Amino acid sequence: MRPGPVHMAPALSVLRQDVSSGAAADLDGALTLLASARAGEIGPTLRLYRPKPTMAFGQRDANLPGFAAASAAAAGHGFEPLIRKAGGRAAAYHQGCLIVDHIEPQHDAMVHAKPRFGYFGELFAQALQSLSVDAGIGEIPREYCPGEYTVFGRPAARNAGDGDGVDHTGGWDGRIKLVGTAQRVVAGAWLFSSVIVVEDSAPLRSVLTDCYAALGLDWNPLTAGGAADLVPRLTVDDVTDAVLRVYADRTELNFCS
Repeated sequence: MRPGPVHMAPALSVLRQDVSSGAAADLDGALTLLASARAGEIGPTLRLYRPKPTMAFGQRDANLPGFAAASAAAAGHGFEPLIRKAGGRAAAYHQGCLIVDHIEPQHDAMVHAKPRFGYFGELFAQALQSLSVDAGIGEIPREYCPGEYTVFGRPAARNAGDGDGVDHTGGWDGRIKLVGTAQRVVAGAWLFSSVIVVEDSAPLRSVLTDCYAALGLDWNPLTAGGAADLVPRLTVDDVTDAVLRVYADRTELNFCS
């Protein structure tokens, strides 16, 4: 069952951005689309792209004493430190991730703001499940950028009778965060932005470890991973196609050239 009283737009314009414009420009690009939707210049729009290495700090992070050190740590790992307008705590992403920005003009944009998290969480979990990822929705204890609607993945059992093959030290139950979501709502429009981690998760764990230490935030690095850690050889292209298939089941897609 699809959660909440959220209804997909009757049609979506799809922008597949093949080349990153740079970490800051890509982040600002979502806000530009949001402003255009608010002004009535564009209709419901879906934007997908692979980002440059970015450490997107939340606005609360920027007020912490360790923010300067965390920014320096991110840059040292090759991740551009930026502050995003949407909520949440620090999140890292790179070319092994897929960013999905969904923008819609809506007069009463605050209506159903919270149910959107459940709706899009279910959408992305369904896309990952179609690729044989054991995906679900729910916050993982001590995850980075924690959220009630985190999309997580679970490792497959190694062999019948062996359990799940996970080290449960410290209470970790083996789930890893695969999708983080954030939302920005303005008068007349909303932006729902999601990061799906697919490939090459090790650099993300490394930069998150150093940045969270600098910020003084507790987390468990074992909770960070990518879909390809669970289903080997999965690619960002595979996940992109799966996401678009789920969208196409729900609404008409108009691909922009």
